[in-house]
Amino acid sequence: QLQPVESGGGLVQPGGSLRLSCTASGYTLNYYPVGWFRQAPGKEREGLLCISTSGGSTNYEDSVKGRFTISRDKAKNTVYLQMNSLKPEDTGVYYCAAIRRCDSGSYSYIPWNKYWGPGTQVTVSA
Repeated sequence: QLQPVESGGGLVQPGGSLRLSCTASGYTLNYYPVGWFRQAPGKEREGLLCISTSGGSTNYEDSVKGRFTISRDKAKNTVYLQMNSLKPEDTGVYYCAAIRRCDSGSYSYIPWNKYWGPGTQVTVSA
C-alpha cells in the first residue's frame, strides 16, 4: 500500500492562488515521476501536469500552462503544485500520484498503482 497524501486545498476567489503539497505514506516519491490530477464535478480524473524524477523535466496541459507550476523538494519528499490566476473551471478534487513517465517530449499519466490518496478540494468561486 503506497498511498499519496495531498493537502493545501481550499476556497478561493477567481484570480487567487493556492499551493498544494503531495507526499506519500509508506514510500518516498523521490524515485518516481509525479503527476497532478484533477477530478472536476461529474467528470473523470485527468492529468494536468507532471514532473520527472530528477525534477528537470515537466509537462503542462494547455489548460494550466502559464498559471500552474509543479516543483519538487527531494529533501522533504514532497511535490508541490503552485496554482495562480485560478478560474472557476479549476474547481475539483486534486490528486497526486507517482506516474510512469514525465520526460521532455515523453510523458504518461498512468499511475504506478491504484492507491489514490484522499485528494484535496479546490473550489474557485466568488
